[in-house]
Amino acid sequence: MNNINSLYELWRKKATLDADLVEELNAIEGKDDEILDRFYQSLEFGTGGLRGVIGAGTNRMNIYTVGQATQGLADYLNEAFDEPSVAIGYDSRIKSDVFAKEAAGVLAANGIKVYFFPHLVPTPMVSFAVRRLGCSSGIVITASHNPSKYNGYKCYDAKGYQMTDEAAARTLEYIKQKDIFNDVKRMSFEDGLAEDMIDYIEGWLFNEFYDNVDAQRLDKEICAKSGLKVIYTPLNGTGNRPVRTMLSRLGLEDVKIVAEQENPDGTFPTCPFPNPEINQVFECAIAMTEDFPADLLLATDPDCDRVGIAVRHNGEYKLMTGNEVGAMLAEYLLSRRKAMGTLPEKPVVIKSFVTTDLVEVIAAKYGAEVCNTLTGFKYIGELITNLENDNESDRFIIGMEESYGYLCGTYARDKDAVVASTMIVEMAAYYKSQGKNLVEVMEEIYAEHGMYLNSLINVAFEGASGMEKMKNIMESLRNAPPKTIGGLEVTAVADYFTSVSKDTATGDETAINLPKSNVLQYKLPGGSGAIIRPSGTEPKIKIYVTACAASREEAAAITEKIGADMKEALK
Repeated sequence: MNNINSLYELWRKKATLDADLVEELNAIEGKDDEILDRFYQSLEFGTGGLRGVIGAGTNRMNIYTVGQATQGLADYLNEAFDEPSVAIGYDSRIKSDVFAKEAAGVLAANGIKVYFFPHLVPTPMVSFAVRRLGCSSGIVITASHNPSKYNGYKCYDAKGYQMTDEAAARTLEYIKQKDIFNDVKRMSFEDGLAEDMIDYIEGWLFNEFYDNVDAQRLDKEICAKSGLKVIYTPLNGTGNRPVRTMLSRLGLEDVKIVAEQENPDGTFPTCPFPNPEINQVFECAIAMTEDFPADLLLATDPDCDRVGIAVRHNGEYKLMTGNEVGAMLAEYLLSRRKAMGTLPEKPVVIKSFVTTDLVEVIAAKYGAEVCNTLTGFKYIGELITNLENDNESDRFIIGMEESYGYLCGTYARDKDAVVASTMIVEMAAYYKSQGKNLVEVMEEIYAEHGMYLNSLINVAFEGASGMEKMKNIMESLRNAPPKTIGGLEVTAVADYFTSVSKDTATGDETAINLPKSNVLQYKLPGGSGAIIRPSGTEPKIKIYVTACAASREEAAAITEKIGADMKEALK
């Protein structure tokens, strides 16, 4: 604790560039637990960049941790590229614009050209800009769907997806060499503009982005003719302008916006957890349906890379899961393109391995190949790049993650709620023209292929002790895997860290041809199973439960039993 108190006193002396930090550091004087939480570790820079609570200390998001990370990135880029450049965007979160300008100034001071978005933008637009402008890297200041106390620093490579392990490790080496107060080169944002080291990104790039999204549409007339009624909420984030631009291009006339959640606001006053996976974010939209009975409710998260929907069915609104939306999009895109004669000879669908296997069954019906990747959209982006390098990008149909992330088209290398919203609305309009809503469409898919019920359990582990407990739990499960889960025998255990899947009956081992990852998978009879992994961005362990059965009731019973056993294993 003495070393931590010394570090705290150093920050009180040196951290004077932000008055909020000075006030916070003074307020925690003598509060050992508060000081410990801020200084017991440094935010770790990885392939996802940085993410943490906003505030003072090495374990917080502030201009000093952002500056140190950017200095390390600048050193890496100057080593790896002759004339590096970086595109920078930011979302609506508290201090996002401040952190974005801090990063821009550090890069400019290190001789690196910066292309800066003039206002907040969706994360996928930065991925697009990196590729379109030929940048060496990209930075997005966002904490995605986390509560308002969080912010983050997401870093792209030159291909437009998140940094590779090698590049992140090299950047981290440089970061660790830098004293957070003395070794960071800084230039004011205004001086960077004056010296032509920082340029604002111009309107033509926005228009090209929208044109690329528009090019994914299959039917340019269906929305205007369908009479579909939509309520949209950007959840006080970046989606307001781009998603509404695309809804206008679709020709929809009956669109309402949730006024309380329309404008950027990093405090998220009506949605403390701005995550389209949860029911609460739709409460304001549902209240509007008394006067405007919309067919579809649409919600994008603050950085607009994920989208969730609720569908009017039998007079009520049903929230659809990310797996269900992904399955429906796969069915819609494959079936409609086959009917239109535009389906390529060897279509490819790419999904994370925790995304429902129902997608594989649907794809098989249309002769499509499904590629499974680790969790993280960069792995989907890498496979899209491989297709592009082989002049086979036309084979790509859709990429998806169960956590409400989708991408159609190859213009970006990250999930994109702008194009996902566009295609979901078109899909809903098409099925409405056939007299069906999306709940009914999903039930038809289940009736054809069987019930695939997926659920996600999050178990939080806060603070220093929580991180240690997460590590111990994973080690314990790795060393002593369960023999039964939910009353079902474990038939195989796949360890993605050792890259081995082992049949529990025969002892036979099969290699897993994916990058190493701290993930354990337990396979159960009939296609059911569970996957467990620590979150890469939050202090929690995620459990993905799959139950396959003939009926929803049977699948729900299996899911409950598996979930109960897995939660017990985390105690």
